[in-house]
Amino acid sequence: MATSYDYAPLYRSSVGFDRVFNLLENAQRARSISDWPPYDIVKTGDDNYCISIAVAGFAQDELEITFQSNLLTVIGKKPETSADGYLHRGIAGGPFEHRFELADHVRVNGADLSNGLLSINLVREIPEALKPRKISIQSDPALTSVAPAQIEAQKAA
Repeated sequence: MATSYDYAPLYRSSVGFDRVFNLLENAQRARSISDWPPYDIVKTGDDNYCISIAVAGFAQDELEITFQSNLLTVIGKKPETSADGYLHRGIAGGPFEHRFELADHVRVNGADLSNGLLSINLVREIPEALKPRKISIQSDPALTSVAPAQIEAQKAA
């Protein structure tokens, strides 16, 4: 049983979070799609990730990986084969499509197909302008060497 959430009240009381709500809605919709073939998402370092998809039986030319505006799409298509001669057909080989919504500044670093696993390496590269910077505190030597001024008052006679 799938539960549907209504995000309309959150839209009314927030500004600038449209992307977050769209991500939640897309994730909810994506769960209804088949999870075949199975996949793993692994954090391999502070800013490195790897998505491994079990694509046994798929050749390199039957797989397509595209990345556009934070959306990574993996599509697998096998040519139609006749069912003649099969007594049992248990190895899945149908078409599939997986979509992964990536965070800002995450890019695809490469892909590898080995032993029936498609591994997609991702890296997060935060631009220098967005990284935290250490601000040095300067002191003015002219201000620190002068003694504080005193106000002199006239003596009463």
